[in-house]
Amino acid sequence: MTSAATAPAAGSDPGTAAAAGTGTGTGTGTGAETDTHCPYCALQCGMRLRPTATTAVTAATPAPAELLPVEVVERPDFPVNRGALCGKGQSAPALLARGVRLTEPLVRDRPGGPLRPAGWDEALERVAAGFTAVRERHGADAVGVFGGGGLTNEKAYQLGKFARVVLGTANIDYNGRFCMSSAAAAHRRAFGLDRGLPFPLADVPHTGCLILVGGNPAETMPPALRYFRELRENGGTLIVVDPRRTRTAEQADLHLQPRPGTDLALALGLLHLVIADGLVDEEFVAARTTGFDGARAAAMAHWPDRVERITGVPVAQLRRAAELFGRAAAGMVLTARGPEQQSKGTDTVGAWIDLCLATGNAGRPYAGYGCLTGQGNGQGGREHGQKADQLPGYRSIEDPAARAHVAGVWGVDPETLPRSGRSAYELLDGLGRPDGARALLLMGSNPVVSAPNAAHVTARLRSLDLLVVADLVLSETARLADVVLPVTQWAEEDGTTTNLEGRVILRRRAVDPPEGVRGELWLLGELARRLGVPRGFPAEAEQVFEELRRASAGGDADYAGISYRRIAAEDGVFWPCPDPAHPGTPRLFLDRFATPDGRARFAAVTHRPAAEEPDREYPLYLTTGRVLAQYQSGAQTRRVAELNAAAPGPFVELHPRLAERLGVADGEPVAVVSRRGRAVAPARVSAAIRPDTVFMPFHWPGAGRANSLTNPALDPVSRMPEFKTCAVRVERAEPAGAPAGTAHHRAAGHGPDDERTVA
Repeated sequence: MTSAATAPAAGSDPGTAAAAGTGTGTGTGTGAETDTHCPYCALQCGMRLRPTATTAVTAATPAPAELLPVEVVERPDFPVNRGALCGKGQSAPALLARGVRLTEPLVRDRPGGPLRPAGWDEALERVAAGFTAVRERHGADAVGVFGGGGLTNEKAYQLGKFARVVLGTANIDYNGRFCMSSAAAAHRRAFGLDRGLPFPLADVPHTGCLILVGGNPAETMPPALRYFRELRENGGTLIVVDPRRTRTAEQADLHLQPRPGTDLALALGLLHLVIADGLVDEEFVAARTTGFDGARAAAMAHWPDRVERITGVPVAQLRRAAELFGRAAAGMVLTARGPEQQSKGTDTVGAWIDLCLATGNAGRPYAGYGCLTGQGNGQGGREHGQKADQLPGYRSIEDPAARAHVAGVWGVDPETLPRSGRSAYELLDGLGRPDGARALLLMGSNPVVSAPNAAHVTARLRSLDLLVVADLVLSETARLADVVLPVTQWAEEDGTTTNLEGRVILRRRAVDPPEGVRGELWLLGELARRLGVPRGFPAEAEQVFEELRRASAGGDADYAGISYRRIAAEDGVFWPCPDPAHPGTPRLFLDRFATPDGRARFAAVTHRPAAEEPDREYPLYLTTGRVLAQYQSGAQTRRVAELNAAAPGPFVELHPRLAERLGVADGEPVAVVSRRGRAVAPARVSAAIRPDTVFMPFHWPGAGRANSLTNPALDPVSRMPEFKTCAVRVERAEPAGAPAGTAHHRAAGHGPDDERTVA
């Protein structure tokens, strides 16, 4: 790794501005503007909240228009987005409306009965008594914890500590396992350290050729698109790899359109051509890497004609891509969920890293491999302890030294800390079973919509003795809960997140939460007290962060030198930052890689089919993804009228030739059927997708739920489910009791998975 002292300045491009002060507004009616960050994607765009008495919104749920306490205004001095925001960020204050969000705890008196309002004491006593009963009857691991990639660093840290210290359970994981776990595993295997981007976004416009694999930032993180436009304006080349001609692919100089699940073969084919054409950086390979011979042998088995047969990408396009990347003065590869959410995602990302290493595009300015993190705190959320196999600081829970260090900070015996637990899908799949969790605390996630094989996961959630959900809205998963706890959201609390660059940033409280709403840190402290641990769980975010600094010290993700004051003064601090005098590390690996010998490791990987390939019964590929106006499971965005108007419901994108074979016109309902389930939504006929592939966005519950279809086959290293490809057939369908395209009206929780009711 390297310190910033040996690297180009992080703000060396014209778009990076000097640090600006952070607003100090702490409530409504103060007249103060508050500098904070968007609650959605991993860009964590800077925004400013201004008190107002005139902004009105109508929520997606039945509620009257109401005045909101703040409005979003531009914050041009934050270097990541430079003032730009997408519609989700602009409309984020709509979630503050009382008719949209939860404002009191809810409990269920009997199985199948309605949820009713309750006080906090009653709700927390019920949770504590339920957890105690399950632990006494079935053991500590029978209580599980499931977190989220949107939780702040402080919440993720405290949730992991609560699981290990208070509950004593190994069964904790989080929905970030569904986000970039394959990229993380490949990053650690190759470089010894995982940080989504080992360089700031400001470097992107200065590279010579960028290959973007399976990502669509024009819709998933629109303010980032300017970096790709500036790359091309500077004379660089953009290559996009995607089965669909997305809005991002339309910006590319070259669009490669492979079959879903064949990205590994594509990467190996490009590496083959780079080697065959003499474009390997032999000096870099010899000086800074190991394992090239094995990777070369694997790549040479993937000659162009073979790769064309596997991927469907013409040989001429393969040769053009290899030449553009191999001859560029500097190159980058960025991956997103497309290649990562596969049962071979770790190897797939490893092959793209091999392409970077072979061409010398790693460990130097304006070059390298990076991952476009999806969730708002997908990076920080896995660094500090809510992942099944990790302790704070990105430490392995199986490492005796790591256990001793963290136990010392927590004031407990290292021997009392549990070992590794089950990964996210495995934890969900085991719910209610004799060897699985019988009670579950779930924070900031909505697996009824977001998990693969979602109908099965829903059934497992229903089988629990006790389901406790802490959320800001009554999500589809919360509607299944026995206890629902209403918690604060981004504008109502302080806390840090870590964006896709590894930049630790600070969200500031701008408004007071409604009476009856509590923060997750307070909630965990109250539960800990009721479960016999009266100290060690403060409700103040900065106090938790100070402990996090000590717990992370010396770890891979070292935050020891980062403080709230420093984050505010510097517009964020890049980790690792081991002490207050350290400048932070915007660019990793300039001096050495984080492996024992300082060298990057090639991965000798070979193509293998997806876990489920098309056949006579299921002849098509299904791939899934996001749309511009919605976010993740839609639990928040489906409650904003402006966003619902832009993206009102699910659809099935299919090629005109397929539509003609089915006799289906644009807008007519079709059924997509896999071995796991069936989803019905209107057809969207488009030549932008391959004829052998259909696409569905995954934001909606009910009849149009895409994850009713997806395959939970797991990557053997990362335990990532294979969301991005499975075998399906498509049929004409008639709407079941409602006009086609109305599945979005179930956003309030009236779909087939919402049989439990609210009083």
